[in-house]
Amino acid sequence: MPTLSLNKQNRTYSTWQVLVSILVTFIFIGLILAVAVAAMTPVGQSVGTFLRWLFAADSLQIWWYVTRASGIIAYLLLWLSIVLGLAVTSKYLDGMLDRLFTYDFHEFISLLSVTFTLVHVLVLTLDRYLPYSLAQILVPFISPYRPFWVGVGVIAFYLTLLVTVTFYLRNRIGTRVFRIIHVLSLLGYIGTTLHGYYAGTDTALPSMQILYKVSSLVVLFLTVYWLVLLGLRKVETSRQAARLDASAIHKHHAPVR
Repeated sequence: MPTLSLNKQNRTYSTWQVLVSILVTFIFIGLILAVAVAAMTPVGQSVGTFLRWLFAADSLQIWWYVTRASGIIAYLLLWLSIVLGLAVTSKYLDGMLDRLFTYDFHEFISLLSVTFTLVHVLVLTLDRYLPYSLAQILVPFISPYRPFWVGVGVIAFYLTLLVTVTFYLRNRIGTRVFRIIHVLSLLGYIGTTLHGYYAGTDTALPSMQILYKVSSLVVLFLTVYWLVLLGLRKVETSRQAARLDASAIHKHHAPVR
């Protein structure tokens, strides 16, 4: 998801759209708080007991399964987002897919990846075997389990979140800043991969070994391809500038007839 070259200046957000987005966000937060308060009432506790029985949530393993599954899904979505971002930049899908569709799908996948990452980390607070506090989730390197690699994952999530937020701030921060920030998505992906590989409990499985290695090789290939294209474009730009300078000098020294 590096420097996206797609021009979307025709997409603007009016004041009412921004206000509606903020309102929906506050409503969502309010609903979460309302559910949290309701869970403390006798009726809420009864409903909670029923739901725990219905979904076997009293099992020590249930939340461990949820956080593992959501983490793997979040990683795959982030990988797909990176691949699509490189596709937009390198234009290698232009013959198959409309660029605007590729960009919008890339944006949607990024949001989905952040959502599953939130599920992955917040479920840890419900794990009764090794429960995490909010501080241990938000602050890098203080985790009780493999603090360094979990901390790398926390930083990678912050980078991914920053890149995702800039989708909605592009018109305000400018294309140049937008592109610079988007380069951080590669660091976020690298950090997420290292976090999953060294902190994930499923890393020893052959399927996960194949997943991490194949996905990383794909991103490495596409990144090298993008960098080569970027270098070739710079060389071509320099040659064009040199030809223009040579043409201007020739005209300047041409004899007047």
